[in-house]
Amino acid sequence: NFFLDFENAQPTEAETAVWNQVNAVLEEAQAILAELQSYTGAGQEIREAIQNPGDLRLQERAWSAVCPLVAKLKRFYEFSLRLENALRSLLEALTSPPYAPTQHLEREQALAKQFAEILHFTLSFDELKMTNPAIQNDFSYYRRTISRNRINNLQLDAESEVNNEMANRMSLFYAEATPMLKTLSNATTKFVSE
Repeated sequence: NFFLDFENAQPTEAETAVWNQVNAVLEEAQAILAELQSYTGAGQEIREAIQNPGDLRLQERAWSAVCPLVAKLKRFYEFSLRLENALRSLLEALTSPPYAPTQHLEREQALAKQFAEILHFTLSFDELKMTNPAIQNDFSYYRRTISRNRINNLQLDAESEVNNEMANRMSLFYAEATPMLKTLSNATTKFVSE
Protein backbone atom coordinates (compact mmCIF):
# COMPACT_ATOMS: atom_id res chain seq x y z
CA ASN A 1 0.00 0.00 0.00
CA PHE A 2 1.11 3.53 -0.74
CA PHE A 3 -0.30 7.03 -0.57
CA LEU A 4 -0.67 9.25 -3.64
CA ASP A 5 -0.40 12.89 -2.62
CA PHE A 6 -2.02 14.58 -5.61
CA GLU A 7 -2.25 17.94 -3.86
CA ASN A 8 1.47 18.33 -3.22
CA ALA A 9 3.00 16.15 -5.93
CA GLN A 10 6.08 17.85 -7.40
CA PRO A 11 8.22 16.39 -10.18
CA THR A 12 11.51 14.87 -9.15
CA GLU A 13 14.61 15.61 -11.19
CA ALA A 14 14.15 12.34 -13.08
CA GLU A 15 10.54 13.22 -13.94
CA THR A 16 11.11 16.82 -15.02
CA ALA A 17 11.54 16.33 -18.78
CA VAL A 18 8.38 14.23 -19.16
CA TRP A 19 6.50 16.39 -16.66
CA ASN A 20 7.33 19.57 -18.62
CA GLN A 21 6.23 18.01 -21.92
CA VAL A 22 2.94 16.80 -20.47
CA ASN A 23 2.38 20.01 -18.52
CA ALA A 24 2.54 22.07 -21.73
CA VAL A 25 -0.29 19.94 -23.14
CA LEU A 26 -2.31 20.07 -19.92
CA GLU A 27 -2.04 23.87 -19.80
CA GLU A 28 -3.65 24.00 -23.24
CA ALA A 29 -6.33 21.51 -22.14
CA GLN A 30 -8.15 24.09 -20.02
CA ALA A 31 -8.39 26.49 -22.96
CA ILE A 32 -9.69 23.66 -25.16
CA LEU A 33 -12.41 22.85 -22.62
CA ALA A 34 -13.38 26.51 -22.33
CA GLU A 35 -13.64 26.81 -26.13
CA LEU A 36 -15.68 23.63 -26.37
CA GLN A 37 -17.97 24.76 -23.56
CA SER A 38 -18.71 28.02 -25.39
CA TYR A 39 -19.20 26.29 -28.77
CA THR A 40 -22.61 27.40 -29.99
CA GLY A 41 -22.59 26.19 -33.57
CA ALA A 42 -24.07 27.69 -36.71
CA GLY A 43 -27.41 25.90 -36.64
CA GLN A 44 -29.53 28.92 -37.49
CA GLU A 45 -27.34 30.01 -40.40
CA ILE A 46 -27.16 26.45 -41.75
CA ARG A 47 -30.95 26.01 -41.50
CA GLU A 48 -31.56 29.25 -43.39
CA ALA A 49 -29.04 28.31 -46.09
CA ILE A 50 -30.56 24.86 -46.56
CA GLN A 51 -34.12 26.24 -46.69
CA ASN A 52 -33.09 28.86 -49.29
CA PRO A 53 -30.57 27.16 -51.59
CA GLY A 54 -30.89 29.90 -54.23
CA ASP A 55 -30.10 32.78 -51.85
CA LEU A 56 -26.38 33.38 -52.26
CA ARG A 57 -26.29 35.83 -49.34
CA LEU A 58 -27.60 33.16 -46.95
CA GLN A 59 -25.17 30.59 -48.39
CA GLU A 60 -22.25 32.94 -47.79
CA ARG A 61 -23.52 33.80 -44.31
CA ALA A 62 -23.70 30.11 -43.36
CA TRP A 63 -20.27 29.46 -44.83
CA SER A 64 -18.81 32.45 -42.96
CA ALA A 65 -20.34 31.15 -39.73
CA VAL A 66 -19.14 27.57 -40.22
CA CYS A 67 -15.52 28.19 -41.28
CA PRO A 68 -14.27 29.59 -37.94
CA LEU A 69 -16.10 26.77 -36.15
CA VAL A 70 -14.39 24.16 -38.33
CA ALA A 71 -11.07 25.83 -37.50
CA LYS A 72 -11.92 25.27 -33.81
CA LEU A 73 -12.85 21.65 -34.48
CA LYS A 74 -9.54 21.21 -36.28
CA ARG A 75 -7.69 22.66 -33.25
CA PHE A 76 -9.54 20.24 -30.95
CA TYR A 77 -8.61 17.31 -33.19
CA GLU A 78 -4.97 18.41 -33.44
CA PHE A 79 -4.94 18.76 -29.65
CA SER A 80 -6.07 15.13 -29.36
CA LEU A 81 -2.91 14.14 -31.27
CA ARG A 82 -0.72 16.13 -28.87
CA LEU A 83 -2.58 14.57 -25.93
CA GLU A 84 -1.91 11.14 -27.43
CA ASN A 85 1.84 11.89 -27.55
CA ALA A 86 1.79 13.18 -23.98
CA LEU A 87 0.03 10.01 -22.84
CA ARG A 88 2.64 7.90 -24.61
CA SER A 89 5.44 9.72 -22.78
CA LEU A 90 3.65 9.21 -19.46
CA LEU A 91 3.07 5.52 -20.13
CA GLU A 92 6.74 5.04 -21.03
CA ALA A 93 7.84 6.81 -17.85
CA LEU A 94 5.35 5.02 -15.60
CA THR A 95 5.98 1.50 -16.91
CA SER A 96 9.69 1.37 -17.71
CA PRO A 97 11.95 -1.19 -16.01
CA PRO A 98 13.28 -1.84 -13.43
CA TYR A 99 10.25 -0.73 -11.39
CA ALA A 100 6.80 -2.25 -11.28
CA PRO A 101 3.90 0.08 -12.16
CA THR A 102 2.90 0.48 -8.50
CA GLN A 103 6.49 1.43 -7.64
CA HIS A 104 6.40 4.01 -10.43
CA LEU A 105 3.18 5.47 -9.05
CA GLU A 106 4.73 5.76 -5.61
CA ARG A 107 8.05 7.18 -6.86
CA GLU A 108 6.70 9.44 -9.62
CA GLN A 109 3.60 10.95 -8.09
CA ALA A 110 3.74 14.12 -10.20
CA LEU A 111 3.48 11.99 -13.35
CA ALA A 112 0.70 9.90 -11.81
CA LYS A 113 -1.16 13.13 -11.07
CA GLN A 114 -0.74 14.22 -14.69
CA PHE A 115 -2.12 10.88 -15.84
CA ALA A 116 -5.20 11.51 -13.68
CA GLU A 117 -5.49 15.05 -15.09
CA ILE A 118 -5.43 13.66 -18.65
CA LEU A 119 -8.23 11.25 -17.74
CA HIS A 120 -10.22 14.07 -16.15
CA PHE A 121 -9.79 16.26 -19.23
CA THR A 122 -10.77 13.36 -21.49
CA LEU A 123 -14.01 12.70 -19.64
CA SER A 124 -14.83 16.42 -19.49
CA PHE A 125 -14.18 16.92 -23.21
CA ASP A 126 -16.24 13.90 -24.19
CA GLU A 127 -19.13 14.92 -21.94
CA LEU A 128 -19.22 18.36 -23.56
CA LYS A 129 -18.95 16.87 -27.05
CA MET A 130 -21.78 14.39 -26.42
CA THR A 131 -24.14 17.13 -25.29
CA ASN A 132 -23.44 19.39 -28.28
CA PRO A 133 -24.93 18.10 -31.54
CA ALA A 134 -23.88 21.32 -33.30
CA ILE A 135 -20.33 19.95 -33.57
CA GLN A 136 -21.24 17.15 -35.95
CA ASN A 137 -23.91 19.21 -37.71
CA ASP A 138 -21.47 22.05 -38.45
CA PHE A 139 -18.78 19.70 -39.69
CA SER A 140 -21.25 17.78 -41.86
CA TYR A 141 -22.47 21.01 -43.43
CA TYR A 142 -18.87 22.07 -44.05
CA ARG A 143 -18.06 18.79 -45.78
CA ARG A 144 -21.24 18.81 -47.86
CA THR A 145 -20.60 22.38 -48.96
CA ILE A 146 -17.01 21.63 -49.89
CA SER A 147 -18.04 18.57 -51.88
CA ARG A 148 -20.79 20.45 -53.73
CA ASN A 149 -18.29 23.22 -54.32
CA ARG A 150 -21.05 25.80 -54.60
CA ILE A 151 -19.30 28.59 -52.79
CA ASN A 152 -16.30 29.10 -55.05
CA ASN A 153 -16.16 32.85 -54.82
CA LEU A 154 -15.41 33.07 -51.11
CA GLN A 155 -11.85 33.54 -49.95
CA LEU A 156 -11.27 30.89 -47.32
CA ASP A 157 -9.20 31.67 -44.30
CA ALA A 158 -6.16 29.42 -44.67
CA GLU A 159 -6.52 28.20 -41.11
CA SER A 160 -10.12 27.16 -41.53
CA GLU A 161 -9.43 25.23 -44.70
CA VAL A 162 -9.21 21.54 -43.99
CA ASN A 163 -7.83 19.28 -46.69
CA ASN A 164 -9.71 16.11 -47.57
CA GLU A 165 -7.41 13.75 -45.66
CA MET A 166 -7.65 15.89 -42.52
CA ALA A 167 -11.43 16.15 -42.96
CA ASN A 168 -11.69 12.35 -43.17
CA ARG A 169 -9.66 11.90 -39.97
CA MET A 170 -11.68 14.60 -38.20
CA SER A 171 -14.90 12.94 -39.36
CA LEU A 172 -13.87 9.64 -37.81
CA PHE A 173 -12.81 11.43 -34.62
CA TYR A 174 -16.08 13.35 -34.18
CA ALA A 175 -18.22 10.36 -35.19
CA GLU A 176 -17.16 8.67 -31.94
CA ALA A 177 -19.44 9.25 -28.95
CA THR A 178 -16.33 9.68 -26.80
CA PRO A 179 -13.56 10.76 -29.20
CA MET A 180 -10.91 11.66 -26.61
CA LEU A 181 -11.42 8.44 -24.68
CA LYS A 182 -11.19 6.51 -27.95
CA THR A 183 -7.94 8.35 -28.75
CA LEU A 184 -6.46 7.47 -25.34
CA SER A 185 -7.71 3.90 -25.58
CA ASN A 186 -6.14 3.44 -29.03
CA ALA A 187 -2.89 5.04 -27.86
CA THR A 188 -2.74 2.76 -24.82
CA THR A 189 -3.50 -0.34 -26.88
CA LYS A 190 -0.81 0.64 -29.37
CA PHE A 191 1.67 1.30 -26.56
CA VAL A 192 0.99 -2.06 -24.90
CA SER A 193 1.29 -3.97 -28.17
CA GLU A 194 4.69 -2.47 -29.06
